[in-house]
Amino acid sequence: MNGETSGFKAPLDWLRPGWAHRGVDAVMTTRHGGVSKPPFDSFNLRAGIGDDLAAVARNEQLLRASMAARPVWLEQVHGARVVRLQASDADPAAIVHRADASVSNTPGLACMVQVADCLPVLFSAAGRAVAAAHAGWRGLAAGVLEATLANVCDAADCGVNEVEAWLGACIGPGQFEVGPDVLDAFDVRGATGSSRFVERGPAHPGKWLADLAGLAEDRLRAAGASRIQAVKLCTVDHPSRFFSYRRDGVTGRMAAGIWLVER
Repeated sequence: MNGETSGFKAPLDWLRPGWAHRGVDAVMTTRHGGVSKPPFDSFNLRAGIGDDLAAVARNEQLLRASMAARPVWLEQVHGARVVRLQASDADPAAIVHRADASVSNTPGLACMVQVADCLPVLFSAAGRAVAAAHAGWRGLAAGVLEATLANVCDAADCGVNEVEAWLGACIGPGQFEVGPDVLDAFDVRGATGSSRFVERGPAHPGKWLADLAGLAEDRLRAAGASRIQAVKLCTVDHPSRFFSYRRDGVTGRMAAGIWLVER
């Protein structure tokens, strides 16, 4: 990443995945480095949630400068739809795709997702195609990661064993309290069928703690992926670093993105 572009230096606490594949770059932002005021301080990247629109626009400008790539945003709906990006998607006037994952094999065109507890998952397929997926529990149960994996393999014309996956910061297993509807979505009865759910006990009847990143890794491995990195940072537990909807209610959004480097 070019952190010095247009005079902007990317904050050191932004997350930078490392890839074995050359020609691939990626980032996950934190709440640092922008101009938004509390409670969106300071690098909020989502408009329409109460933040000043000029501040959001400035944050987006700073992100583009730091990435030296053209980000393409999605209208995320907690589903499993995946879109293949085209160069025209970088046009500010382009129609925004309603989807929770995107794939690109166009250099300089960045697949982007926004999160504030949900799990961002970035993919590099043999260094020839990249993808980003937004994996909340609904999308995860619906198969968003399996669909993204299949699409990025198709775009790169490669096998699953050639794909690297990176799991970013999300709500951790000590904070993600869920009810029986989530267990039902993953076809788990009484939490006995998965170590990713831990029953909270008599003080919290009908509640479990769920490991979102662990569930994602399980599904990726079941789909044949084996080259998986996970940062294991909980957004709820680090209020000075990450936005968290579960913790704060009114809060900003971080972004995770990946792109093929233009040469």
